[in-house]
Amino acid sequence: MNQVTVDEYILKSGTWQAALNMLRELMLALDMEETVKWGTPVYCINGKNVVGMASFKAYTGLWFYQGVFLQDKHKRLLSASEDASRGMRQWRFQSADEIEADLDLIIAYVREAIENSRAGKEIKPQRNKPFDLPAELKDALKTDPGLKKQYNLLSYSKRRDFARYIDQAKRPETRQRRLEKSVLLIREGRGLMDQYK
Repeated sequence: MNQVTVDEYILKSGTWQAALNMLRELMLALDMEETVKWGTPVYCINGKNVVGMASFKAYTGLWFYQGVFLQDKHKRLLSASEDASRGMRQWRFQSADEIEADLDLIIAYVREAIENSRAGKEIKPQRNKPFDLPAELKDALKTDPGLKKQYNLLSYSKRRDFARYIDQAKRPETRQRRLEKSVLLIREGRGLMDQYK
């Protein structure tokens, strides 16, 4: 699978192109290294993720990978999913005009994030955090010894990713679709996130 470039990501963002271009110029002006990780633009200092940007239907935003250390005096940051990333914080924007109005403040937040990164401030991910198998996956592993063997050959984090992926779906149809996708990947010895690496 070919990795998308930052230019391609921005071109595919539709109405968010102007906003993402503005944010990109800002990140590059602050001398960060630009890359793509997990299919979205990420900006680094000395190989460490500092800020990422992404667009969705209703908003675009910046993700501060170690945002928990930002002072956030202006209360602009939202906590990302606590389970997935204890340190990540996001700042959402509804328009390019909003970004332009807050440009100086955005610069201040990003500079603080850069300094925190240089100072080595980071929350280390929890390793081997326990997880429960959703019933659908448990049943599939119980009825198919070959699948169970392949699943057990995967790393702990890959097994956990599959369990969470299925478990986070609310509707039974969605859970079933996710199980089917997971079974195919497990049989191939691939993790759920391998395509993004």
